[in-house]
Amino acid sequence: MTKLSILSLLSILGCAATAHAQLVPDRLYYGVDRAIPMTIKVPDGKAGEVQIELLEAETAKVLASAPAQAGGVNLATLFPKLWSDKKPDVVYAQLKVGDERIGAAVVIQPMVDRGTATLNPATRTPQFRLNGQAYSGIRAYTEKNVVLDTTAGEIVLAMRPDQAPNSAFNFMSLAGGGFYTDVIFHRVLNQSPAGGGFVVQVGDPTGTGSGGPGYQVDLEYSKLKHDYGVLSMARSGDPNSNGSQIFICLSRAGCQHLDGAYTAFGQAVKGAEAIKAIAETPVNADGSGRPKDAPKINKATLVDAPPYGTGPKPLMPPTTEATPR
Repeated sequence: MTKLSILSLLSILGCAATAHAQLVPDRLYYGVDRAIPMTIKVPDGKAGEVQIELLEAETAKVLASAPAQAGGVNLATLFPKLWSDKKPDVVYAQLKVGDERIGAAVVIQPMVDRGTATLNPATRTPQFRLNGQAYSGIRAYTEKNVVLDTTAGEIVLAMRPDQAPNSAFNFMSLAGGGFYTDVIFHRVLNQSPAGGGFVVQVGDPTGTGSGGPGYQVDLEYSKLKHDYGVLSMARSGDPNSNGSQIFICLSRAGCQHLDGAYTAFGQAVKGAEAIKAIAETPVNADGSGRPKDAPKINKATLVDAPPYGTGPKPLMPPTTEATPR
């Protein structure tokens, strides 16, 4: 990666002071047992005790908190547990002023072995093996949502790095870099043989279903269930062939068999009508799911997420299934 692209990535993911982020990492990576410098900016007009909270993923439960002040801060000093935990998990560092959480949180992702996936020769299902690599440090970045501006309307996706950190980071990097500009939904399957809606798939600039970003990403084990609005990585028969193609699930009934075999890494929090419209796009009669007039992503952008635990909840399944064609 060139120096320019590294700087662009740092800017995209909020690893340099911005007007919108109130707790900002000084850089993207921190080696183990070293300082974790960040910068605090308290917005004008906000009064009260300044604190940083470490929050549990998904529940937003406060795991620890420490007083702080505007300017430079070392998270390793405030929270020694970041280096002392023997089995670290993704947590969120959130600025709080008085009783109010301020600005997007910082994702604290431990750099640990995520395992290697291989196919069980008998069942053809993925199996994971840990490689025993050490805890080598932290990747820290401002939490972002991904906004898909589609021809059917806007879809807002919240990332789940607590479940699949490398897949979430890869997707954000592609989205923030403009990869998904003018890319069609090349596969629309709104009815699953198992019953219920299945998926809408996108992420191949060639529009054929065979293209990608020029590299592959290993399958990650994720406990996030494939339910309505869940975002997951598409792949070939090779479990480690993830790249840029993604799909949005249309129902739990139609997608539950994907659990553990595909990497779920995000959830739609806005855009139910857009998802419905894409799912109801007329397709060719050959069973391929190829749309006759494909909807597309006009562009994808990254926006700061709301303070952790305060944003919209994942979309609920529609009261009725998508209309069969």
